[in-house]
Amino acid sequence: MRVLGLDIGDRRVGIALSDETGTIASPHGVHTRRSARQDAVCLAQLVRDLGATAIVVGLPLNMDGTEGEQARRTRALAEAVAREAGLPLHYMDERLTSAEADRAMIEGGLSRRARKEREDALSAVLILQAWLDRGVPP
Repeated sequence: MRVLGLDIGDRRVGIALSDETGTIASPHGVHTRRSARQDAVCLAQLVRDLGATAIVVGLPLNMDGTEGEQARRTRALAEAVAREAGLPLHYMDERLTSAEADRAMIEGGLSRRARKEREDALSAVLILQAWLDRGVPP
């Protein structure tokens, strides 16, 4: 059971992938956004190429737990990818994952430039790993 994790932003989508046992999330890369349709097709093809059986997307909730405009845009792309790929879609609260990813990279001694290049994929890893740790079957 491989699960694909996505951290959807306005300019980039961080991508993570679980191992075949669905235990450990690893960074897979970053997709640079083009248009909603092109993004959905490209990401769905990636899901198929990687043999994923489910998709987990970080949902950017407001600090009070409500959904705002960014959550609406995230849901729109996530649903388009899942529909295109024909796979189940799960959401995971992603509040503070970017800050957590940045803090981990600072502790790892990465430069500001190196952190910028890796932040989206690492955020996707944190989202996917949190979901995997919950032990929810896809």
